[in-house]
Amino acid sequence: MSRQVSRDTAPEVAVRRLLYAAGLRYRLNVPVPGMRRRTIDIALSGSKIAVFLDGCFWHGCPDHATQPKSNTEWWRAKLDKNMARDRETTEHLQAEGWTVLRFWEHENPQMVAQHVIEARRRTPHAARVSSLCQNRDWRAWPRPHSAAPTSASTWARR
Repeated sequence: MSRQVSRDTAPEVAVRRLLYAAGLRYRLNVPVPGMRRRTIDIALSGSKIAVFLDGCFWHGCPDHATQPKSNTEWWRAKLDKNMARDRETTEHLQAEGWTVLRFWEHENPQMVAQHVIEARRRTPHAARVSSLCQNRDWRAWPRPHSAAPTSASTWARR
């Protein structure tokens, strides 16, 4: 199991590229606050949005999960613990005020990114930032000096 890829999987990278292209900035593999040895796959910290991209086998996808044929009791217990840990993490983050979004690895990355973008638009942080941007007249901001002074007397006046 130590050779199983736990981060930077193909579905995760595809979703991250789409989110970045849409202008969202995020953090990767952020520790879950108050819980040891658990991380959020993609975290939009300012908006408190946690995105998890779960593998079908390891997290028990109802459509694609398979059952190992050997050592079935041990595997069943292990996979059940994984699903219980997922539920516990989700409940903990929601109690802390986070919006938790969980997706399966087989879901279309464009649809996943669209759900994340919509969740980001619904957050109070996004509304506050967009209202600040709309209320400013960006043309009124001071402009940088156009060029360096050409004569010595101009330098002296500065």
